[in-house]
Amino acid sequence: MTDRLDVSDKTAISMPMKNLLAILSAVGIGVWAFFGIQERLNILETTSKLAEKDLNQVTERLAGDIEKNNQFRIKWPRGEMGSLPADSEQFMLIEHMSGQMEKMQAQLEAMMNNKVNIEFMQKQIEKLQTQVEKLQEEHRTFKAQNGKSY
Repeated sequence: MTDRLDVSDKTAISMPMKNLLAILSAVGIGVWAFFGIQERLNILETTSKLAEKDLNQVTERLAGDIEKNNQFRIKWPRGEMGSLPADSEQFMLIEHMSGQMEKMQAQLEAMMNNKVNIEFMQKQIEKLQTQVEKLQEEHRTFKAQNGKSY
């Protein structure tokens, strides 16, 4: 019962050459397929990492753009971020018109004083007219009483 198999570096194996080539070919194809799969996994992992990095950059840029948009949306109407050239032109026109309005207001105020003066003068003229009429009446009565004309 010695079914023992002694294997050493001097053990001889006899096998047909066709089988040996088939085994070597199968091992070669297996190694080639393993490294092909390994390379494909490396490519996919690298692509995934690059896509994740790009996604993170895009997300950060988008978050920055959203923040800038919020600042713009809030600060632009307040005039804290400048103004359009058309707005600047309108502001200049408004300022010019405001100056003209101030001049017209001053003229109106001066005219209001003139109105008071004119009304005062009209009253004075009416008084003078009544006094002149009294004098004329007195002169007529004096002339009628004395019968002389001067």
